[in-house]
Amino acid sequence: MRRTQFYTTPSGRCPVQEHLDTLPDKTVRKLAWVLRAVRDLERVPTNYLKKLVNTDDIWEIRVDVGRNTFRLLGFFRGREVIILTNSFQKKSQRTPQGEIRLAEKRKADYLSRRKRNG
Repeated sequence: MRRTQFYTTPSGRCPVQEHLDTLPDKTVRKLAWVLRAVRDLERVPTNYLKKLVNTDDIWEIRVDVGRNTFRLLGFFRGREVIILTNSFQKKSQRTPQGEIRLAEKRKADYLSRRKRNG
């Protein structure tokens, strides 16, 4: 079983939670369902979880709600914990490079702070 955690900025903000708080209940329920699948399934289908190529080991959780598509980006800490760094509504086929760079930046920040704090 995997665990999911939300990245927190050095100032204490939680960008993923802030985004989720703006979404309708129906969307949040579907996001929660997919997150439970990622947590509980030994082999998660690639339509829900996949590694993004040409990135610093960034993974994407995909959630489709009606005609809307949402993405949560993050990285694995070890094999069992996925740290979700950012989330957004996807409007095109490709994952925006700005979102990938943001995930990579937050990953580096997380790992740097973790190393400093032991």
